[in-house]
Amino acid sequence: MSAKSLHPSAPLTIGFIGLGVMGVPMARHLGEAGHRVRGFDVAPVALERLRAAHAAATLCSSAHAATQGADVVFTMLPDGRVVRDAVLAPDGIAAGLGPGALLVDTSSSEPWLTRETAAAVAARGASMVDAPVSGAQWGAEAAELVFMVGGTHADVQRLRPLLDVMGKQIFHLGALGAGHTMKCLNNLVTAMTLTATAEVLATGTRCGLDPAAMTDVLNASTGASWITRTHIHQRIISRRFDDPFKLELMLKDIAIALGVAHEAGVRVPLCEAGHPLWQAADRAMGPGVSVSELVRWIERREGVVIASGRRPMDSGTPAA
Repeated sequence: MSAKSLHPSAPLTIGFIGLGVMGVPMARHLGEAGHRVRGFDVAPVALERLRAAHAAATLCSSAHAATQGADVVFTMLPDGRVVRDAVLAPDGIAAGLGPGALLVDTSSSEPWLTRETAAAVAARGASMVDAPVSGAQWGAEAAELVFMVGGTHADVQRLRPLLDVMGKQIFHLGALGAGHTMKCLNNLVTAMTLTATAEVLATGTRCGLDPAAMTDVLNASTGASWITRTHIHQRIISRRFDDPFKLELMLKDIAIALGVAHEAGVRVPLCEAGHPLWQAADRAMGPGVSVSELVRWIERREGVVIASGRRPMDSGTPAA
């Protein structure tokens, strides 16, 4: 990549692979910043979403077409296996990467697969950075994502102006794979916190406590968390169960985090005990449901409804 990538004002050619609820607004911000965006997704409807969001974007028929001659290529895909396959496919990303290009995986991927994918990218004379995000759909739309980044200092510095366009905070955590490691560990904490909070609220509700009042107490006490501040009043007590982050994706991130712990030789018995609960909830609630449905599954399991006669607080931000 040329030196122009160091300057946010210099227009770049950017390939964007994966145009879901996250990818489209991220690509739109890059286009509105003056960059030439070329998008691809296996779903035709996703391409139409990009056209509606950013009419100047070029819609491509393959990942190869979107990445051919690109300065930077972003992927926002379900997991590391999908990213790896998209890179290695005969008409895939690697086939279009030129020397000096930069591949940036913003997906929640397995760190070991990221390193495998990076080897194929390096064979093309290109570089790779992992930069998964927190902030979910609302953060992508508002350009307030938090990026957890792994890669060389030089590659991250080249990338930083583009991440600034889409986010509010950038954390360079170390070498390639460090971003994906941090992302899955962050989501492991979130998942176990949601589980514990829901079980406590179910217990208190059964004991006659108002879950809205309980949440207020937690938020003023040592039990406070991101979950109690932005999820319980807004999505559970309100009975919306509408966080756009999917339960099945959280389950995937739990499995990745447990794999990271195993690879590091660290025992995490508490988190391992929570894993089967999320697996059971996923089986019971079905594919495509919100992560909020974990709480509804606990309600059904225990025969209690975490609801209140009090008016719900203002809507908060979704899970990452």
